[in-house]
Amino acid sequence: MRNVAIAVAFGALAVSQAALAVGPDDNASSSETPTQVPIPPEDPKCADGMVWDTESEQCLDADSRHIDDSERLEAVREYAYAGQLNIASKVLDEMNDQSADGVLTYRGFLARKSGDIESGIAWYQKALELNPDNLMARSYIGQGYVESGNMERALDQLVEIQKRGGLDSWPERALRLAIDRGEGYSY
Repeated sequence: MRNVAIAVAFGALAVSQAALAVGPDDNASSSETPTQVPIPPEDPKCADGMVWDTESEQCLDADSRHIDDSERLEAVREYAYAGQLNIASKVLDEMNDQSADGVLTYRGFLARKSGDIESGIAWYQKALELNPDNLMARSYIGQGYVESGNMERALDQLVEIQKRGGLDSWPERALRLAIDRGEGYSY
């Protein structure tokens, strides 16, 4: 069964070589966050740990009671993808639910991007224990496996993403790109 899964994953890689060429400027679903800030943001909405509040349409402190966790998490994503890991971490610390799978996923992302792949993988595993259908956590943990040289486990995550409805999704494409390159994909 494992050989079949690996063969399926490699088949997907071979069939989709054109999709592997997507990068920050090639595909809207891969190059922009849901708030349409280019990756990396050339002109982020907010700076210095501030968070965009959709209701007031202004930047507020991350700990403001007017900011909800979805807005904070979006800011974490934008800061992290812009390479501002310390600021992303500070905003993440303000999340009300520190045990949410999205928070755990970004804790893993920040750890991995800071060079601590082992801790990143541990955070992703915690996120997946809470939500096995978290496709971004699966993509990120797969990229961590690629970075640590464990291609078999990376391919396992690619197959899981596909089985869980993520065929041709950004998490699947990013992991396929990482596997193809032999290194994690930097957004």
